[in-house]
Parts: sequence; C-alpha cells; structure tokens
Amino acid sequence: MNVLDTQDCLVAADDVQDGDVGTVHVVRPSMLEGLDAMVGDAAARFARQAGFAARYGQVLLLPGADGAITSALLGIAEEADGADPFVFGALPDSLPAGPWRVRAPVDVQAGEVALGFCLGAYRMPAFGRDSAPAAPCARLVVDAAGQAAASMARCMNLARSLINTPPNLMGPDDLARAAEEALAPLGADVSVIRGARLTQEFPTVMHVGAGSDRAPCVVEARWHGSTATDTAPLVSLVGKGVCFDTGGYDLKPPSSMLRMKKDMGGAAIMLALARLIMLRDLPVRLELRLGCVENSVSGHAMRPSDVVKTRAGLTVEIGNTDAEGRLVLCDLLHAACERQPDLLVDAATLTGAARVALGPDVPALFSNHDGTAATFVASGMACGDPLWRLPLWPGYRKWLGSPVADMNNISSKPMAGAITAALFLEKFVKTDVRWVHIDTYGWNDSSRPGRPEGGESLGLRATYEAMLKIFNIEDRMHH
Repeated sequence: MNVLDTQDCLVAADDVQDGDVGTVHVVRPSMLEGLDAMVGDAAARFARQAGFAARYGQVLLLPGADGAITSALLGIAEEADGADPFVFGALPDSLPAGPWRVRAPVDVQAGEVALGFCLGAYRMPAFGRDSAPAAPCARLVVDAAGQAAASMARCMNLARSLINTPPNLMGPDDLARAAEEALAPLGADVSVIRGARLTQEFPTVMHVGAGSDRAPCVVEARWHGSTATDTAPLVSLVGKGVCFDTGGYDLKPPSSMLRMKKDMGGAAIMLALARLIMLRDLPVRLELRLGCVENSVSGHAMRPSDVVKTRAGLTVEIGNTDAEGRLVLCDLLHAACERQPDLLVDAATLTGAARVALGPDVPALFSNHDGTAATFVASGMACGDPLWRLPLWPGYRKWLGSPVADMNNISSKPMAGAITAALFLEKFVKTDVRWVHIDTYGWNDSSRPGRPEGGESLGLRATYEAMLKIFNIEDRMHH
C-alpha cells in the first residue's frame, strides 16, 4: 500500500474546451433573490420548485433545455470572518462526470475552492477490500492558484490515509517507512534510530515501546530549501506516533480503545506538513522527529510506579501507563531544543481533556510565547483550520510532583488534564525556544462536506500559514 498515491481530481484550464465545461454557481441565502440574473429565469424557477434554499453544502443540478446537466448550484454560508474550503467538498460526489468550473463570490479564493474539492474527492485506501471505492469522475477546472492548492490537499490526504490505516498494517516500522517514502525523494536526509542507540538517546520512547513485539524507533529527518542559507530559520517539527495505544497495564476499556489506531495522528500531521514545506521549497531549514511506538501489554511492558530517566536527565515516575504520549514526546522535544530551533512545533493526540474542553474540531494550542500563539490562532481562523489557546498555567505545575522522582507523568488532580500534560512537556523545552504544542483529535467522527469520517489533519494548515507569517515568507505557489 502506497499512501502517497492520490487520485487527481483537477484539470488545468488550458486543457479543456469551454463548451465542454459545466458551471457551478455558488449561492449564499442572501443571494437567492438574484438567482434569475445568475442562471436565467427557467433555471431559477426550477430551483425554487425543487426547494433550493442555499443551505450549507446543498447541491442542485440544473437541467438544460435539452435535458443535459451543464450547470449546478451550491449553497454556502453567509460571509464569515475566515475561509471555509470544506463546503466545496460537497461537489465531487454530487456532480456528473466531466470538467466543471466554479463561479463563486469575489471574497472566495480559487485556492479555497480547489482545496475543498480535493478534500471531498478523498477516498480511503482499499486496505483489506478487493478494491478501493471509485474516485469521483467530476473534475475541477483550475488556474495556477488551484493547482497549488492540490499539493496542500495531497499532503492532508496523506495524513488522513496514514491515520486510517489499520493498526496491523501501521506499526512503528511501517510509520518510519512511510516517512522515508514521503520525504527522501524530496531531498531529505532521513534516518531511523533503533535498538541500543534508541535506548541511549531516547530512553522514554524505548520505555513506552518495551511491551510490544513491534520495536519502537525514532525518525529524524533534515532538509533545507534550495534558497535557504545557513542562517535561514530552523523549523523543528515533532510528532507523537503511537501506532496503537492499548493503555498498557492501565488498560483502556473497549470503547476507548476502538479508535486508537489514530494515536499516531500527531506524527502523521507533522510528517504531512514537512512534506508540504518541501514540496513548496520554502526558504527554511527543517527538522522532523517522530516517535514511532506501540503501547502494549506484556511481561516487558512499563508498569505503573516505574521510574525512568529521560534524555534531559530528569526522572519521571509512571503514574499511569496510558499517559504514554507525553513520554514519547519529552525526549524528542529535548533533542529538538539541542539544535536551538527558531520555531518548535509538536502535534499529538494527547488528551481527552482537550476534547472535553473544545470538542473534536478545535485543537488546543499551548505556547510559551504570546505573540507566536496569537499568530497561530489568527492564522487558523483565517484559513478555516481553527485552534484555540489554553494556558500553561504555572499554578498547576506542582500537581506533577512525585515523592520518588523529579516529576510524575500524570497530575495528582482530576482536572485540567490538557494543561497539566502541556506543563509536563514544557519541562523539556528550553525557555528561549519559541514552542507551540497542539493537542489535536486527528479524526472526523462522522462525514460532512470535505470531511469524510476517519483520519483528519487538524492543525496542519494553521501551522503552515502561521509559519509563513512568523518568518515573513512569501509562498509563490500559495496565492
């Protein structure tokens, strides 16, 4: 299975004849009165009789005089503060085969339309089935901005496919191999650390993975843009790659374990983001670290009350074996800080507490730098990939105390679980390193336009847009 394989649902404007192209008219509820001028009296009358109300994601096919479908209507929300590309994901499965052009209000960018269309055309790989579901036959006619959006969509779909992969097919070695396949052809120097070297350099990763027959490993990748100098910004990405999480000896109940193939979602998102940065050839130096591990139960598994020494030299008491993600990340963060990055970002499906606070669609963001946090939040809102900041509240640090080690991996209180997890990670980040931690869900519980049920790359676009702003980078493919 090659998760880099994607069905291209776009066609360049130069490659089609205008007479062969259908038209989708994008309509807001406030625009319904002008429908006659938009599509003609007969088509507008048909739309009203068919009950078209420009509801979000509503698609209506309009028959022409000869009965052929050459135009359609798509309802979208009234003008909002930020972008919403996902609504255009309703089109691929609703339109007849062939090329289509979208006519949208002036405030809707072509890149949004193309991104949403591609995300809606995503199909989960076949895995155990005889064949994968057929890709939509409708194709979107795009200009250069639309073509640029395709690379973003492909990277997001890469993350989706990695997360969707059944856990027997996505162990630590499989995730590491996927990273090599995604990055090495683009010029990245990719290495995989295993065995005795892993025990020495990333002891907490090894401790988490000791219970599984599928040995843990750490992926390290380095790359620099073709125009990046030795003093170009160093961007460091870190991802939690727990390929399956049983909870260890603190075993999860079946209902909680059911979706734990997605516990490598942070690694999938950071890997996909790294690939996007490389595809766009941004003028940065880039480092990526993924902790690839399985949290299982065996005679070798870590126990509650174990004490493990981290790469940083701090000792940690294992208060709960199901709080393994922060153990995977802490050594990676410390290793990243040794290189003194200009921006350090980690992503992880870390806590249920973040989902209780913010729900499935809004990852929690933590940062040790107010200006950076504000840029991330603003960027996420502007591109329709929202993040919401929670505080690194210092008053809760003492909740991570331990009588036998420097700290515990869980809080002594049953509250503020997302915050205390972030405070644990903060212990391993240098105070002079600009750091952002994203506690993401990595999943769609049900299908919506552009967001099929399954793995999701929440936080990827927000991080990319924020990075462009922080380092004042102009992505020529982007706009």
